[in-house]
Amino acid sequence: MTRPDVISPKEEVSTSPSIVERSSRADVRDLNVVDLDPVDPEHPYNWPPWRTRLNLTLISCMTFLTPLASSIFAPGIPQLTKEFHSSSPVIASFVVSIYLLGFAAGPLVLAPLSELYGRLPVYHVSNAGFIAFTVGCALAPNINTLIGFRLVAGLFGSCPITIGAGSINDMVPPEKRTTAIAFFAIGPLLGPVVGPVAALVAMSETYHPILLRRKVMLMRKATKNDQLQSRFDIDFQTTALVKRNLVRLFKMLASSPVMIILALYIAVTYGYLYLMFTTITPVFQTTYHFSTSIVGLAFLGLGVGSVLGIVVYATAAGYYVKYHAHARHDEPLKPEHRLISLPLGAILLPAGLFLYGWTAQYEIHWIVPIIGMGITGIGSIVIFMGILSYLIDAYTIYSASAIAANSIVRSIASAVLPLAGLPLYQNLGVGWGNSVLGFIAVAFIPVSFLVLKHGGYLRQRFEVKDL
Repeated sequence: MTRPDVISPKEEVSTSPSIVERSSRADVRDLNVVDLDPVDPEHPYNWPPWRTRLNLTLISCMTFLTPLASSIFAPGIPQLTKEFHSSSPVIASFVVSIYLLGFAAGPLVLAPLSELYGRLPVYHVSNAGFIAFTVGCALAPNINTLIGFRLVAGLFGSCPITIGAGSINDMVPPEKRTTAIAFFAIGPLLGPVVGPVAALVAMSETYHPILLRRKVMLMRKATKNDQLQSRFDIDFQTTALVKRNLVRLFKMLASSPVMIILALYIAVTYGYLYLMFTTITPVFQTTYHFSTSIVGLAFLGLGVGSVLGIVVYATAAGYYVKYHAHARHDEPLKPEHRLISLPLGAILLPAGLFLYGWTAQYEIHWIVPIIGMGITGIGSIVIFMGILSYLIDAYTIYSASAIAANSIVRSIASAVLPLAGLPLYQNLGVGWGNSVLGFIAVAFIPVSFLVLKHGGYLRQRFEVKDL
């Protein structure tokens, strides 16, 4: 690392290749304010490609593991209830969905901590906690202990989902972000074991305020000037920073209509996915007489659909970015442009639900409802990736808090809706049960077009200030 130059009050303002120090002749204190230079080799935007890709790969691997732990448990519910002598369908669903309550609670703590102490320490602590409590789940002596351990495992497991997108914002400039987000979403397709272990030694800090704070500390030692400070830390004491970071995500969620709309939309989308996770096993065992050993194959529809959803979003978004760059040279890329494929996802989501529900209701060949689930998977991922990309671009350095606020609402819905899945199907049947879900999703189709058209106005009209 090159030793940064220091500007004293008597010296002429200059720019070093690694640090920019902005000064005002009228205010001596400004001479001690340090900022990152866009060409600084330590700025994550300027990292070598291998370093950026390594960090993205590790984050993607972690992103595979923690959501997997929420759903992989579903096919084994019948054996679980038998082993622990439980006959309650609510308890059976709750063992799966309790993990999502941990996903809802985790962002309340992890996102503010990542913006106060940096991403890397939060990743490390969360990985260790997730591994420890997942092992605890395997060794749980009774169902109550299992439920408690899954709750805490979900809390720690929410880390890569909560701050992973913030890491992408730290490392990747907006014009290259579509590919990076698609790569991030491919995490569920990569090896499950590599992420938490390799990340302990190979990951790097990416959060800009923390990197700048480290540079300021080095500058203070080198220059003996204790007045130097990061531009992100001006006028803030530690207590104020903690309070500010903790309330930021609630302020975002309460003050922005777009944030509220998108949070509700993704809550419905993810709630449907987890409702399906808890009901696919009984539906295919009862209707198609799948055995316990093969019922897990019914989940392939959602898996394949999710992969196709990534391809669809990356292709559509990438094409639009290129079109925008050629056709509108003077107009910057707006966050709303990331939602260009949202209406497509909004249409595919209910279409898949209707197909899955009614073909299963009339016991049409099992491949057809699985195809329906695949269509639902495509729509869900397109919606998720569009909203994720929007939040990263709209809230930039505070994107972790924005995604955490979104994740809280999403995770609560994902935990609660599955509890209604089995009673819904028992009372209405798979056809009408899925149709109820589909009609609600249809009601969101106009919302997707309205957000795409008027989202920019709402974002600027109700701008969240003083973050």
